[in-house]
Amino acid sequence: MQIPTTLKHKPVIVVNNYEQVDGRQAYNSDAKGLSVGLAQWNDRGKLDISAKVWRYTGEKWSRQSEELPLHRVLDLALLICEARRHFMEAYRYEKLYDPDNTTIGRIGLQGDAMTVEICTDNPLIDEDMKLFRDCLARDDELIGERLKTLSRVLKELGY
Repeated sequence: MQIPTTLKHKPVIVVNNYEQVDGRQAYNSDAKGLSVGLAQWNDRGKLDISAKVWRYTGEKWSRQSEELPLHRVLDLALLICEARRHFMEAYRYEKLYDPDNTTIGRIGLQGDAMTVEICTDNPLIDEDMKLFRDCLARDDELIGERLKTLSRVLKELGY
């Protein structure tokens, strides 16, 4: 299935077969494609590019399709890496985190830092940490494969 090119987001580079590789939903996903292209929020004289996940309900393209600026996609990748790094050592804590030090990382960006921390405002955080750990462990092969591939591509690009 080809993603639409007549909507506000204008695809430039696409993955039309994303449904076949969408993690645990592979071959049974409503996420049919990915694209990077011209952002739908572009104003006259101001041009941005974005990444988009294209969802299809079986009848029409879904309004739940997500469009993100490219830097946010990369910020999410950084957040995933920090979360994965935390859970590699989380077994050392009874609650899978240190209640006295809930900051698990700081990622320097643009002269400041993105602070990564446990969301202790979540009233079910202790239970949710265990559930997150279990899901992360279950999907370790899927995530690890993508991180290794990302690492390889970044090295090829000189990073």
